Amino acid sequence: MNRLYDALPVLAQNLACTWEGYRRGRARYTKHFHRTLRNWTESLHAPIEQLHEIQWTRLQHLIEVARTSVPYYQDLAPVSKATDPIQAIRQTLDTIQPLEKMTYRNAAEQFVSSHIPRSRLQKNFTGGTTGTALPIFYTAESLAEEYATVWRLRMEQQCRILDSNLTFNGQSVVPFSQSDAPFWRHNAYGRQTLFSVYHMTPRNLERYIEAITRSRAKYVQGYPSALHLVARAMIEAGRTLPKGSLKAVFTSSESLLAFQRETIEKAFGTRVWDRYGSGEFSVSMTECELGNLHVDMEFCIVEVEIEEETELFERGSFMVTGLSNSATPLLRYRIGDSGTRLKKPCPCGRAGDVFLDVDGRNEDFIMTPDGRLIGRLDHIFKKQVDILEAQIRQDSKEAVEILIVPDEGYNETSEANVTKEVRRRLGNEIHVDIRTVELIPRERNGKFRAVKSTVGRMET
Repeated sequence: MNRLYDALPVLAQNLACTWEGYRRGRARYTKHFHRTLRNWTESLHAPIEQLHEIQWTRLQHLIEVARTSVPYYQDLAPVSKATDPIQAIRQTLDTIQPLEKMTYRNAAEQFVSSHIPRSRLQKNFTGGTTGTALPIFYTAESLAEEYATVWRLRMEQQCRILDSNLTFNGQSVVPFSQSDAPFWRHNAYGRQTLFSVYHMTPRNLERYIEAITRSRAKYVQGYPSALHLVARAMIEAGRTLPKGSLKAVFTSSESLLAFQRETIEKAFGTRVWDRYGSGEFSVSMTECELGNLHVDMEFCIVEVEIEEETELFERGSFMVTGLSNSATPLLRYRIGDSGTRLKKPCPCGRAGDVFLDVDGRNEDFIMTPDGRLIGRLDHIFKKQVDILEAQIRQDSKEAVEILIVPDEGYNETSEANVTKEVRRRLGNEIHVDIRTVELIPRERNGKFRAVKSTVGRMET
């Protein structure tokens, strides 16, 4: 399919992007989406008591589904009989063992509800900071509710679904071998211009800037790393956008660093609004005007395994319970990220759990031989279920080394699939050395970076 798309003329590729935009739009913006968005817009500034009541009602339903139809959870204890929602939530969750990623990965089918017909189930794969592919089953309602959290944030900034927008994410919409503009494609249905994040050389960025400054887009969305590259080029070229020409910039999928925010806001002339979410439909946090991340409490419950605590905050790893995916309930799921939760309400006035920060993805870029800087490469491993962990290393722009911790079933075909995905994103000129290892060395904090590059290290 990729080869066929790459062989099409640009006009046909635009039509293909428009068709995909139509298909995705129909899947996301359903009647359930609009109903949920209306309800959750009303509860955005609800008192904390009401938010806990919503959480408790949704948790009870999720637990009932899990107990009666999910093999992994067949021995769950009944929910608490406490009348206070906060107490009931706490007592119920305390009876459930935390769920590790590898436990889920090794028995994903055991987490699927038998109450939902297979014809209604959709399947996707999540990436993650470790390069471990996780299959996830969900329903149209789950997808609609996740997008309700996305659009609640956007509509607070006066953005609308039919607004024209610029998108910078990991979709391979432009063939890697293409050397001349346009380095973007159009989804006419979604009024969306999709920019390639795989063609960002200094020379090519001049054409990106031209397209951005000509655009009449109302908002921009994308990866912080890609937007920062473009923004820095705009500032260096003296071609920043006038303040107020855009309603907002929305970032997600990577950690948004302070220097990235400053550069992006300066270049695009508007405020950046960040969101933290996951492909497992298990967590969502959206930013307020003070820069804090508020848990979308209608969508999930976030617990913190406390590692550091003061009078003002508590810090530690997350255990998340998604309330919107009854197809694959993940209860007290150790998602692999951590953060700092305030003990007092946010000064912005919005009730509910609020975090000062979330430590998620923080990676270097890979630099190709022709000078492209490419970030967010977990797409390479997204469907590689026979890989436990993976890391991309680079000490020269001429070559990359890929370390792979194989799972059972990893073979020559698996390696060939990795190579194909690498070539699709990094091209044919770069040398690729794939090595299987028993363990990927960790950093001092116990984690490892999915991408370590001395030539593409993120600059401030």
